[in-house]
Amino acid sequence: MNAMDIYEILKYLPHRYPFILVDRVVSYEPGERIIAVKNVSINEPYFVGHFPHYPVMPGVLIVEALAQAAALLTLKTENAAKNDAQVYYFVGIDGVRFKKPVMAGDQLVLKVEITRQIKGVWKYTARAEVDDQLVTEAQLMCTARDI
Repeated sequence: MNAMDIYEILKYLPHRYPFILVDRVVSYEPGERIIAVKNVSINEPYFVGHFPHYPVMPGVLIVEALAQAAALLTLKTENAAKNDAQVYYFVGIDGVRFKKPVMAGDQLVLKVEITRQIKGVWKYTARAEVDDQLVTEAQLMCTARDI
């Protein structure tokens, strides 16, 4: 079983605090799937304003966490390290559904599978779960572009 700690994750993703949204990779199979974790702490900077009386993780950040997991899967699939001359962009997000709020104290489990790759565009099926319950699902499309 392949796994990654935060130190290895930081070797692959360009994101840094407060925008690194993957704390650990539990397992991955290059070319297939990844399971990663985001521990949602009350200390997250967005909870100051979203919402102070009811700390809910913004849905767009859940989707971003899924995209970061997808990027890790793609980079591991291509056996490519972080490249400061490239950025990994969204090119499409379809069918996003938010089923349940993610609260401070939750552990967000990110599950992403590659569904296809054509001409440098990767498509994924992604789902986020808390306590084995679906909280968010989406179809993601991403690509790397030189900067």
